[in-house]
Amino acid sequence: MDIRWIYMTAPSLEEAQRIGRALVEAGLAACVNALPGMRSIYVWQGKVEEAAEAVLIAKTTAERVEELFAAAKRLHPYECPCLLSFTVEQGFAPFLDWIRQSVRKRA
Repeated sequence: MDIRWIYMTAPSLEEAQRIGRALVEAGLAACVNALPGMRSIYVWQGKVEEAAEAVLIAKTTAERVEELFAAAKRLHPYECPCLLSFTVEQGFAPFLDWIRQSVRKRA
């Protein structure tokens, strides 16, 4: 399957929405969901940290993942943003086709 689900985090809902909008407007994601209210507990520079974050879930194709990652890295305020790609194994065919059409490279 060529469809990818991209998981990202951001420091706030506003940042998540800014990044998500830019990815959709650039044609790198068909849709980005921005979910507020997550608490992250993580190790950074040898210390356990805790912070409020927002989650972004982007829908794209395998062909666009590297470009999406590059754009997200440029847009992101974090030095080392969480950017993970997961292969979608199954889905509603018309929805998957919509993702493909939405992120298709234009000549």
